Amino acid sequence: GKILSFKPLMTEMAKKSVIMLGETHDVAEIHRWQLHVAATLYALRPNMMMGFEMFPRRLQPVLDEWVDGRLDTETFLEKSEWLDVWGFPAEIYLPIFHFCRQQKIRMLALNCYRELVSRVGQLGWDAIPESERDGLTPAAPATDAYHAHLAAYGSHRRQNNTANAIRTDRERFMRAMQTWDRAFACNIVHALDAIPPDVPKPLIIGIIGRGHLEYGHGTPYQLADLGITDTAVLLTSDQPEWQPEPDRKMADAIFRIDMPEPRATRIAMPKNREGKQAQDE
Repeated sequence: GKILSFKPLMTEMAKKSVIMLGETHDVAEIHRWQLHVAATLYALRPNMMMGFEMFPRRLQPVLDEWVDGRLDTETFLEKSEWLDVWGFPAEIYLPIFHFCRQQKIRMLALNCYRELVSRVGQLGWDAIPESERDGLTPAAPATDAYHAHLAAYGSHRRQNNTANAIRTDRERFMRAMQTWDRAFACNIVHALDAIPPDVPKPLIIGIIGRGHLEYGHGTPYQLADLGITDTAVLLTSDQPEWQPEPDRKMADAIFRIDMPEPRATRIAMPKNREGKQAQDE
């Protein structure tokens, strides 16, 4: 509940292994805040990578081309299949992408292919052949607290008429969310494991939806299961005042932001690889 000064907080954050900057995807001001925090951390610790929920890992070569300066902006958006895999207006994300390109900060594709999320949601993890798991390991079982937290995300689930149908829908949603949580964690760990033992580990900043980060659930929980515990979560609030909950911690720090324009409109819904529209997270 304390008011923190920016500089000492950033100095402390720069010592972490992974910093996750939670977002609401359609709020441009949050992306500006992410850029400001990333730029400050880069000044303190330039050995840095930035990971993005927006890109499935199959597009990692495209991100590498972009940072290497081999693509113009239009070609980058085309080759990264921006409208098919994400669909929010590119202009609210491009300043962060240009920052990475300008400073030669490696961009990491943290997501899995969308069909995997749908299949795990419908069938369960064990039904997916190992060759089709996109390099992921099984998610650590969700805590009761995470189940309760996701129950509040009612707008993300189809409301059915029977108790059994509602319960089944919630279970599918939980499995889908955990697939995303684990994908982001696994791909962060893959990047860290690829660093030679005699080379200093970079700070990894994760640009991830806040629903995967709040209260230490989701990706922070999966990172801990994979042995990465030196992490922090930073979030935002546009409320004039923010009161912490006495019995649980939403994040390591909450930043007060303004909302100078309306939320952005999603241009296109992401699609599965076979072309069917998938449920948004």
